[in-house]
Amino acid sequence: MVAIIKTSKSLRRPFHYNENKVKEGVAELLLAQNYPMKNAEQTADLRLKYLLKLANLNSITSVNAVHISLNFAPGEDFEKEKLQEITKEYIRGIGFESQPYLVYKHTDAGHPHLHIVTTNIELDGKRIPLHNIGKLKSEPTRKAIEKQFGLVPAQSQKHGLFIAKPVAVSRLDYGKSETKWAIGNVLQHVLKNYKFTSLPELNAVLNQYRVVADRGSEESRIFKNRGLVYRVLDDQGNKIGVPIKASSFYFKATLNSIESRFEANEMGRKKQLKSTRSAIDLTVMKMPGKSLDEVIKSLEKQGIATLKRENQEGRLYGITFVDHRTKCVFNGSALGKQYSAKGLMDRIVFQSAKSGFTLEPLAKSPGQLNEKQGGQPLPIIGESGQKQQAINASESLLETVISPQETYSYLPFDWRKKKRKMKRKVTK
Repeated sequence: MVAIIKTSKSLRRPFHYNENKVKEGVAELLLAQNYPMKNAEQTADLRLKYLLKLANLNSITSVNAVHISLNFAPGEDFEKEKLQEITKEYIRGIGFESQPYLVYKHTDAGHPHLHIVTTNIELDGKRIPLHNIGKLKSEPTRKAIEKQFGLVPAQSQKHGLFIAKPVAVSRLDYGKSETKWAIGNVLQHVLKNYKFTSLPELNAVLNQYRVVADRGSEESRIFKNRGLVYRVLDDQGNKIGVPIKASSFYFKATLNSIESRFEANEMGRKKQLKSTRSAIDLTVMKMPGKSLDEVIKSLEKQGIATLKRENQEGRLYGITFVDHRTKCVFNGSALGKQYSAKGLMDRIVFQSAKSGFTLEPLAKSPGQLNEKQGGQPLPIIGESGQKQQAINASESLLETVISPQETYSYLPFDWRKKKRKMKRKVTK
């Protein structure tokens, strides 16, 4: 079981998020605990008003909303009574057993999971401390529950949570409304959580859910008018179903709205550059003699999806990384030269030659570019060819290492040195 705790200043936001899921038919209310009224499970207004009333008892505390998700491994789809029992044990373990809380079971993801909405303000107006609650209370409670109920340990299922769940193509048979509902769920999740700096980068994430943001051809009216539609893709990546206008969604999904996020996303994702680079570096180092496709599969298991961009001839000219762990999207060149398509291929070849491995050449002739290996020349059979390839790759890596790169270093405003003002000398 994986437990994720989020706190905020708004109780309405997590409450309405879950209630809207119930209205859409992809969630159900399992439990309304510690409410003074008996009909709390039947009236949404009463459920929210009581939580807000408690939160208002402490006007000093700004963070008064607690939103928890309990994620189970695929296949752990327990009956209602067992889920209620697991939730009560968890709530007791983190010290919220006397608080009113709501439990929702969601069915809109690839794994069973629950959402819990509560407040940390008690009846007497005191605040339940939330500092380090994940490490000090949540983690020990989670481990105890895993043993008590025989659940799959968190470490065994964390990678599974990175896998995107595609929109079900079968729903398209029901018509336009079902298509819009399915695409809307994906869009809300991606736009809210992922950091991207261009429309192709957004599509790199959406494509994994079999959705695409489409502007049409440059000659089309929709492109000239800066319009945008969303469509569903089949297993082969072909557009199918009814296109849905971006302006028809109740949330902001138009081209102007998406482009307005780019600058903030650019700054936000800089903090995660090192994490993505390190994962790629370690994978390449640990896999000498492996092909690019094998490296990509290994990265996918770690929660990093890799999308190859190929031309009409099938030759690799670009690469994009979608890091589901940090929710950031990077073109390879944005991470640095050694993470571009050419740079990554050079490193794979160099690492293989350095370790004494020979990549099997698939090209028909020594000078022919191999499409499956990204359009890069493969090592020529023979010792001299391998040495030359290693030398070329080494030179490329050296050039990358000594080249300056943009780095991000955050310094809190209060820590910054203030310039002293020079006092004027008053002459008498």
